[in-house]
Amino acid sequence: MSDTLSVLKDRLEKVLGKKVSRLHEALGELTLVVRSEDYLEVATTLRDEPSLGFDQLMDLCGVDYSEYDNATWEGPRFAAVSHLLSVKHNWRLRLRVFAPVDHYPLVASVTPIWNSANWFEREAFDLYGILFDGHDDLRRILTDYGFIGHPFRKDFPISGNVEMRYDPEQKRVIYQPVTIDPREVTPRVIREESYGS
Repeated sequence: MSDTLSVLKDRLEKVLGKKVSRLHEALGELTLVVRSEDYLEVATTLRDEPSLGFDQLMDLCGVDYSEYDNATWEGPRFAAVSHLLSVKHNWRLRLRVFAPVDHYPLVASVTPIWNSANWFEREAFDLYGILFDGHDDLRRILTDYGFIGHPFRKDFPISGNVEMRYDPEQKRVIYQPVTIDPREVTPRVIREESYGS
């Protein structure tokens, strides 16, 4: 671990104390995991504490861990992951919070802390179904308003549930059940006779 990451890790442990569920380094960045009940308070501290100063939220995304790393995941299924930047200290931090209930994934909204989270939280809601408590405009942003389900969930059918097409007789767009027959595609490998020799 670099000196910069060591300093950041020490400050996080000192300032946040028992609110740190897990803190680890991967790919040259620190990942801070917090409990959902501490999420809003930790996010506020990360921004307001002068020794940290994470004043910018660069990205927020949803994650479905149901089949993480080609195995069955043990623990909560859905998480919201934020990427933060401290301009003052030139630090980056990944902040992860898991939704405690899988069938109703709910975490606090950080939009009051970083207003850049607005559309990112809407995207995580639209694609993963993660709800953000306190978000004042949580509605779909990438899929159609009549869309059924959340397409980035790992249990969402690849072909979808409904398809949309223009009907020339009705002169409008209509929705209908998917007409694509599911099939397994196995790639065919063709090698030349002299391949590898």
